[in-house]
Amino acid sequence: MNPLVGAKNMLQHCGAAQPGERVLIAYEPTRYGYYDADAVPCVSRAATELGLDVTTLDVGFSPDNPRLTPDLRAHFEQADIIVFLARLGDQLRFTDMPEGQRIIVSFALDSQLFGSSFGTTHHAAMMTLKHKISKAYRCANNVRVTCAKGSEFSGKPDMPPEDEGDTTILRFPMSVHQPVPAHPFSGKVALCGFLTGTGSRYYDDYTLEFDGPVFALLEKGRLAGFEGGAADVAAANAHYDRVSQLFGIDRNFVHSWHAGMHPGCGYLREAHDNFERWGGSSFGNPRILHFHTCGAYAPGEISWNMLDPTIEIDGVKVWEDGVFHAERLDGGQVVLDTYPCADRAFSHPDRHIGLAV
Repeated sequence: MNPLVGAKNMLQHCGAAQPGERVLIAYEPTRYGYYDADAVPCVSRAATELGLDVTTLDVGFSPDNPRLTPDLRAHFEQADIIVFLARLGDQLRFTDMPEGQRIIVSFALDSQLFGSSFGTTHHAAMMTLKHKISKAYRCANNVRVTCAKGSEFSGKPDMPPEDEGDTTILRFPMSVHQPVPAHPFSGKVALCGFLTGTGSRYYDDYTLEFDGPVFALLEKGRLAGFEGGAADVAAANAHYDRVSQLFGIDRNFVHSWHAGMHPGCGYLREAHDNFERWGGSSFGNPRILHFHTCGAYAPGEISWNMLDPTIEIDGVKVWEDGVFHAERLDGGQVVLDTYPCADRAFSHPDRHIGLAV
């Protein structure tokens, strides 16, 4: 499809853009290997066609010390809408942003993603499904999660209010549901071959790859250990020791988890080429369930990723083998009937996640 359709979906249906408003596109240069060069021109053209006054600003990328500088704040205050094609937007999500602006962080990293069903599925459809998922968890007596690799954990969700912990930042496309607190859950999680960071902070040796299968053991929201080959288990423990000591955080705290919910969230590159990029964009695919660990806050500093989850909410398999069945939610079929673009996306999910599985 036309990438401009996805970019306009972001501006109009996520950002509520109106003709004559000022949009600032805050971007990071392509030399950092995250956003592609065609993303800024795509959003700029879409904004211009919508009658918006467009300005672009290079905000760079600072893995160690992201800051909302006085100069940057001054630029933000001159805009009605700020679109981040930069990781800085996610890094500053809990910062005191200027009031009155609509601030969007784009997880569409290139024009191809803007033009795919990831970008073009109506934002309101995905937001409605997100709220329905949160309601399902909030009302559930038991949630059981399994996968073909041997994952199995369960518990009764203890969901906070849906807006608790939210920020003023809007996310586009909406691709994950409200995180489920981990403290009621126990069991084991089959890791997908590695541990990697969460995008909260960046550090050396950001990803640890394993030689064989490894399970993370979960006991009431705490990391209880690892199962697997002796060398892999030793490496996993050393990784947690190092990262927790580096930042002075609770080593064994497991904060929360969520599954991907956007069937159009495909990742066409190899995860091994850039785990930071993979971790920051692929988690919206329903084939991936993602834990926030190492640190008593979201998103923590080390993520667990398990593949092709089956999530049973009071016995209903809302996710089954990595497929999100929106129609199995209360009112989910109504959403698909209301938004044909969402119905098409769910009928033809993108299974590409950058891993050879």
